[in-house]
Amino acid sequence: MALHLIKLCVGVDRVEQLAAHQRRRLAAGQRLYHRTRHMPRRAAEILDGGSLYWVIRGVVRVRQRILALEPAVNADGRTCCDIVLDGELVRVLGGPHRPFQGWRYLADEKAPPDQVGHGGGDAAPPPEMAAELRELGLL
Repeated sequence: MALHLIKLCVGVDRVEQLAAHQRRRLAAGQRLYHRTRHMPRRAAEILDGGSLYWVIRGVVRVRQRILALEPAVNADGRTCCDIVLDGELVRVLGGPHRPFQGWRYLADEKAPPDQVGHGGGDAAPPPEMAAELRELGLL
């Protein structure tokens, strides 16, 4: 069973903003990764199908599959970890999440399900409903 990570997406207000930032990185020939201070001790479990769940504006909104956990050295010469991510952002049916520092482990059974295939398929809600759901932080 996979183990996941959950992390605040600081400075990002919408999933589209995160996607645009990552597209710019890819267009510049950079790989997608998130640098963090500590290497997860449970790396083997994470690499067995784990994802990084992003908390955006206090709500778990999207996940990305973790491809690798690589040791790195930051600009100060300190060791750190690069969480290498898949380019696909998968929206999830997440709920509110309180702020925290760093990343946390997220057990597979507690991870929010993907949006696709829930509540009538992939069809988008009517624009008025989508606006209200966004305002409530549910979309």
